[in-house]
Amino acid sequence: MNNMFKQGSAGSISRAARCLLLCFVVSATAAPGPAQDEVALDARVMHISSELRCLVCQNQTVAESNATLAVDFRKQIREMIAAGKTDEDITRFMVDRYGDFVLYRPPVKSSTLLLWLGPLLFAVLAGAIVLLRLSRRRSAAPPLPSGDLARADALLADGEGGKS
Repeated sequence: MNNMFKQGSAGSISRAARCLLLCFVVSATAAPGPAQDEVALDARVMHISSELRCLVCQNQTVAESNATLAVDFRKQIREMIAAGKTDEDITRFMVDRYGDFVLYRPPVKSSTLLLWLGPLLFAVLAGAIVLLRLSRRRSAAPPLPSGDLARADALLADGEGGKS
């Protein structure tokens, strides 16, 4: 009888271990919970908003900015994701509404050419102005009157004579 008791408890433990293992496997393979969905949603919102320019700050992305408009953009992006829109749909909506300037890296096309070439044109213009001013400064030295020139020659001649 004592032997049967030991067998029964060993069988029960084995069965309990299998049930526990089965529960663990089922819970591990279950669909992601709300916390994981929220993390994925936040990551997608931040990815999309990092591609958009804050129209208030202009030198920050919507993801980086704390401006009220940027916060509203992030909320709007979140709502559009929840509605099933793709990243491209959301970006296209923002461009249609605010123009290519809303893109942090606008595409190179005729309407954005000034955005891409503007800094280069500004640098060339600034360099040309600097060179022009330097050349005028060199050639703008007024000639000395003949009396001053003669006096300078005399002083220089006296200075050389005194050293010998």
